[in-house]
Amino acid sequence: MSPPARGVLVATSNRGKLREIREILSDWPVELLDLSALPGAALPPEGDDYEANARAKARAVAAQSGRPALADDSGLEVDGLAGAPGPRSARYGAADLDDAGRVRQLLQQMEGLEGRARRARFVCVAAYATPEGELLTARGCCRGSIRRQPAGRSGFGYDPVFEPEGRTCTMAELTADEKNRISHRARAFRALYRSIPSRRS
Repeated sequence: MSPPARGVLVATSNRGKLREIREILSDWPVELLDLSALPGAALPPEGDDYEANARAKARAVAAQSGRPALADDSGLEVDGLAGAPGPRSARYGAADLDDAGRVRQLLQQMEGLEGRARRARFVCVAAYATPEGELLTARGCCRGSIRRQPAGRSGFGYDPVFEPEGRTCTMAELTADEKNRISHRARAFRALYRSIPSRRS
């Protein structure tokens, strides 16, 4: 396994997530690379705790690459589903489901739920780790509710059915700039960025 020559590794192969993180951290003058820059990288299995998952992924990639690493774990929590799907949002339903399939699964589970039971929040914990053992985390949250039908083509995951508080459209109908002002991931990564000493690469 050959470590990348430069840059900060982001512990993801999700192109949508990497694009968002790059946009959120556009003021940081370092190259953010996904796992394609580290062939053979192994991520730890994910559990049911956002912070533990984010920490474990960042540490693993930093150790394997010899470079600083960023990671996050995020999920959608629905009041009427007792906080599900939560940290298992990306693994919700059958293993072969894509984003659209997971959205359909969610809406099926929410049939009959009304009012406050449709309240939801996106949660993200972002982590930064170095090969020397430094570890920082930050948390972000975006509150809203779940629509009955998907709308919009931007974003990814559950964005087409999530209506942020104070908005009359879904997250998938927002522009990238609008989403990156209010999203859970933007709030977590901006807070994390502010805590990185000298914001070094």
